[in-house]
Amino acid sequence: MVKRRRSYETGHRPKFLAVVDDSPECAKAVRFAARRCARVGATIVLLGVVTPPAEENWLGVGEVMRAEAEAEAEALITAAAASVRSLAGLEPEKVVRTGIKADEMVKLIEADEDISLLVLAAGTGSAGPGPLVSALAGKSAGTFPIPVAIVPGHLADEEIDALA
Repeated sequence: MVKRRRSYETGHRPKFLAVVDDSPECAKAVRFAARRCARVGATIVLLGVVTPPAEENWLGVGEVMRAEAEAEAEALITAAAASVRSLAGLEPEKVVRTGIKADEMVKLIEADEDISLLVLAAGTGSAGPGPLVSALAGKSAGTFPIPVAIVPGHLADEEIDALA
């Protein structure tokens, strides 16, 4: 059962969620979310997800790999947060989780009743729009708990700003 969104109730504030990764289109989603948040008075949440290493912990290699992945996710979120501050003058919430990206995204949305919009950007390469966009546009689209904004990856910064 999907929790009721509370973002527009007294004492709550809407939050827009952007997933941060190393994809080229990530900056487009962050830009749109930051600009839109500034315009409507919302807060932005930046989510980084660390994929757990395989269960091979030979002499602690798995722990080293996990630590490196967490440091990389933190660095990506720190850069995205700096962009948000520069673009919109907002201080984002930063969340790093370990697991499968789509699963952790849904868990965060379920846990935080103020998240009212998921912002993703579609890739422009031959591989398609990206795994999250493809998954959400498929079977789960009708049952996803919040609206999803998909920013076309080909848009210029000025076009994103005008749309946000």
